[in-house]
Amino acid sequence: MSSTVNTVVEKGAAPAGAHLVRDVSLPALVLHREALEHNIRWMQQFVTASGAELAPHGKTSMIPALFRRQLDAGAWGITLATAVQTRAAYARGVRRVLLANQLVGAPNMALISELLSDPDFEFHCMVDHPDNVAELGAFFAGRGQRLNVMIEYGVVGGRCGCRTEAEVLALAAAIKAQPALALTGIEGYEGVIHGEQAVSGIRQFAHSLVRLAVQLQDSGAFASERPIITASGSAWYDLIAESFAAQNASGRFLSVLRPGSYVAHDHGIYKEAQCCVLDRRSDLHEGLRPALEVWAHVQSLPEPGLAVVALGKRDVAYDAGLPVPLLRYRAGVLPASGDDVSACQVTKVMDQHAFMTVAPGVELRIGDIIAFGASHPCLTFDKWRSVLLVDEQLQVIESLDTCF
Repeated sequence: MSSTVNTVVEKGAAPAGAHLVRDVSLPALVLHREALEHNIRWMQQFVTASGAELAPHGKTSMIPALFRRQLDAGAWGITLATAVQTRAAYARGVRRVLLANQLVGAPNMALISELLSDPDFEFHCMVDHPDNVAELGAFFAGRGQRLNVMIEYGVVGGRCGCRTEAEVLALAAAIKAQPALALTGIEGYEGVIHGEQAVSGIRQFAHSLVRLAVQLQDSGAFASERPIITASGSAWYDLIAESFAAQNASGRFLSVLRPGSYVAHDHGIYKEAQCCVLDRRSDLHEGLRPALEVWAHVQSLPEPGLAVVALGKRDVAYDAGLPVPLLRYRAGVLPASGDDVSACQVTKVMDQHAFMTVAPGVELRIGDIIAFGASHPCLTFDKWRSVLLVDEQLQVIESLDTCF
C-alpha cells in the first residue's frame, strides 16, 4: 500500500533547533543572529547620534519579524515601496509608513484608504507631478479622507522626482489647492548620483533639498509645524546625515534617514560602500557586519577544477556580482574544513546551478556544503519565503517569513 505525503516542505525552511549542517534541506537562506543584532544596533546608534530618525526601508527583506526588531530598537517607522507592501506590514503591526514612491492607480489608493480608517495608522507617500496630485486629491476627497503627501525632488537622469526647484514650488501650490491632501515634507534619493564626483554631487543635492524645504516652510506650504525631510539609501547615509546636520535640518524639520540593506549587509556592493563610509568617518571604529549567507551543496564535479553547486538565479542575487564562496562544511563534520574555499570563484549561474572554479589545494566532495556571500541583499531575500535565523553554533533559532 502506497502512502501519500501531504506535508509541503518550503524551500529553505526548518524547525527551531535544527542544525544547519546536519538537518536542513539545502539550499537555504541564512541570517546570523549576532551580526544581525549588531547591525540593527549600529545603524540606530549612528542615526540617533546624527540627530535624525530612522525609517529603514523594509522592501529589502519584507520580513515583519525584522521590522519589529528595528522598531523595538528605536526606529521611527518603516519605509516601503508599494501599497501591497504597506498592507502586509500593517497586518503585522507596523503603524507608521513612509511610502518612498508615488501612490498611483485607484486599486492601490483603495488599499491605503482602507488602512487610513485606523486613526493610529500614519502614512506619507510621494508625489512629483500635478496629474498625480489631482488624482489623489479627487480620490481621497471622495472618501472623506485626508492623505499626507511629500514632494519628491530628483535629479536629471535619475529616477522619480521633480527635476527643478521651480517644479517643486509649483507642485506645492497644486497640493495646497487640494483640500484632501496635506503636504507633510520633502524627499529625495541620492543613490542615483554616480561617477567620479559622486560625493560632491550628493552633498550639493542634499544642500538643495534642505534649501527647498526651508523655502517651502517659510512660504507656509507645509501642513505640519515640523515637516519631514528625508533621503538616504544604504550607501551614502553618512553624507546625507552630515548635510542635514550641517544645515540644521533637524532643528526645523524631522530629519529621517531610510537605509534598508544595512540590516543584513552583504559581501559585495554594500561591503564596498561601508568601507567608503569608514574611510570618510574616522570616528567610526567599527562598521556593519555581513549577516546574510546562502548555503548549498556541491552536487557535481564533472571536470578537474570545476564544481557545480546546487545554487542558482532562483536562490541568490546576481545583478550586482556573483555569489562569493566563504566557508566549506562537510556534512556531519564541524567546524569548517581548513581548505580555503574562498579562493574558489563562481563564474556563472543558471536557474538552479552555479559553476565554480576549484582553487588549487581545495579538495571538494559531492555533498560538501558551501556558505556563499551575496551582493545586493534585496534581490536575494525576494527569492525566499523562509529565512533561517541561526546562532553561533549554526542552530536554527527561528524561521522568519517573508511577505513579498
